[in-house]
Amino acid sequence: MTSILSAVAWPYASGPRHIGHVAGFGVPSDVFSRYMRMAGHDVLMVSGTDEHGTPILVAADAAGVSARELADRNNRLIVEDLVALGLSYDLFTRTTTRNHYAVVQEMFRAVHENGYMVEQTTQSAISPSTGRTLPDRYIEGTCPICGYTGARGDQCDSCGNQLDPTDLIDPRSRINGETPEFVQTQHFFLDLPALAEALGEWLDGREASGTWRPNVIRFSKNILAEIRPRAMTRDIDWGIPVPLEGWRDQPTKRLYVWFDAVIGYLSASIEWARRTGDPEAWRKWWNDPEALSYYFMGKDNIVFHSQIWPAEMLAHNGEGERGGQPGEYGVLNLPTEVVSSEFLTMEGKKFSSSRGVVIYVRDVLERYQADALRYFISVAGPENQDSDFTWAEFVRRTNGELVAGWGNLVNRTASMIHKNLGEIPPAGELTEPDRALLDQVEAGFATVGDLVSRHRQRAAIAEVMRLVGEANKYITDMEPYKLKDESQQERRATILHVAAQAVSDLNVMLSPFLPHSANTVDAVIGGTGDVAPLPRVEEVEDLDGGPGYPVITGDYRGVPAWGRRPVRVGAPVAKPVPVFTKLDDSVVEEELRRLAGDDEDGGAAGDAQ
Repeated sequence: MTSILSAVAWPYASGPRHIGHVAGFGVPSDVFSRYMRMAGHDVLMVSGTDEHGTPILVAADAAGVSARELADRNNRLIVEDLVALGLSYDLFTRTTTRNHYAVVQEMFRAVHENGYMVEQTTQSAISPSTGRTLPDRYIEGTCPICGYTGARGDQCDSCGNQLDPTDLIDPRSRINGETPEFVQTQHFFLDLPALAEALGEWLDGREASGTWRPNVIRFSKNILAEIRPRAMTRDIDWGIPVPLEGWRDQPTKRLYVWFDAVIGYLSASIEWARRTGDPEAWRKWWNDPEALSYYFMGKDNIVFHSQIWPAEMLAHNGEGERGGQPGEYGVLNLPTEVVSSEFLTMEGKKFSSSRGVVIYVRDVLERYQADALRYFISVAGPENQDSDFTWAEFVRRTNGELVAGWGNLVNRTASMIHKNLGEIPPAGELTEPDRALLDQVEAGFATVGDLVSRHRQRAAIAEVMRLVGEANKYITDMEPYKLKDESQQERRATILHVAAQAVSDLNVMLSPFLPHSANTVDAVIGGTGDVAPLPRVEEVEDLDGGPGYPVITGDYRGVPAWGRRPVRVGAPVAKPVPVFTKLDDSVVEEELRRLAGDDEDGGAAGDAQ
């Protein structure tokens, strides 16, 4: 058994999340984590809402509330949506807990003491109209390197180079279009050049492993070539205080959200351990060199996970060119793999809440089954290239694959068993076609499991659906519904037993992808209906005296092993009802009308930057 950290990108709490977000960080991480638990590994899946930074202040001002009030509201929305989607977090928390503040400040102290946090005078961008600091990513202009006109103040998405706002040609505020003012100010910078050699050695090792997606390792090594110190404090009053004398009491100096958010993986693990009653339990995922860690996100977050966070850990460990001693948290494990998805577009357009090209997770789940969305993301999502969500394709895949394929296999098998026998029958002597199907389906566990473990989820679910087709073909070829004579009853029972076993096996394989329906299918064929434990929302008190908040957690210890479980002969099988809802073709027109803003009952409002 291996300790596996499933570190899931932290959704930003400026508004509800749309389906493009969960296609990048949500469903892929959950499929992987559920499979790894079933494969016998000790999985810790953590994340939370990222709640600091200027964008929260901007959104709060627009809503007429405080930053904390906005974060509280959106944290709860996001928690409820991710639970409804079935994401099996061990702990989904938030960055405004006192535990997180303490862990971040301790990390800063260790990095500073080891000499990797250096104080520099720099230019800070200020909004002339508000006097508030503009974050780098809220400044746009022309890239001085490649000439791209939509470059941000932190990086150019066209050429991939890191930038500072002062580098941009004709900089402007993304908030109101005004030209920012640049003033001198003191800040702490993470000395990335002093960590570059160690980062390079780590990336070389990751490249040699051959496990990283080519675009991720290529991008990571490219940005390493242009590495320079990065500011880790900001002139802002919403964030974590700098834990040093002379800085701690400055009301407008805070640790940058870039520094604090990635530390959430560690702080969430520590919070989880404290809540279990074993405060040191987190160390088996973070200090054991045999432990593995996988970080899930969209491609716009690669830089934070292949450079910023590893650099922070190396600095804490004292493993850069300045040396140093490991901080309080010991020698921290660097990521085993950064699992980055590409972008999901919608009807051929980039998601944009301001332009109305968006559909929020909550809106989808209010109208459609969660597993229908999970299926689409798994089979057609942006795993290794950009992909497009269209309502026509969503309806086609739901009806043609989930309903007519998998749902049909479950329904026809259960219906025939219920009508003719009422319970799972024993198998008689197996024929060559019987053994061929059972052997082919059982072999799927190795094939599908290997694909999921290597983050090839599209290929994995395609293989399961291929086997679903084989099982449907088996029933059609065997024609058990024609075996009505007394002398044919044993043969009919054997066919139905084989079909039930195939359904059971395929349901186990599909359970990481489709947890809600997996429980339903298990109950349909005489099981207990708990193949895929689901997460729950739990209201908790802050461990260190702050305000209470909701978390996502769950008990996932009862998952079945990844492999065949013989069906229980004699288990009653009731008359089934359809597992999946067939969608009317009118759904496409209705949803496109909502997207165009012609339906007054359209999607929920909110910022989804």
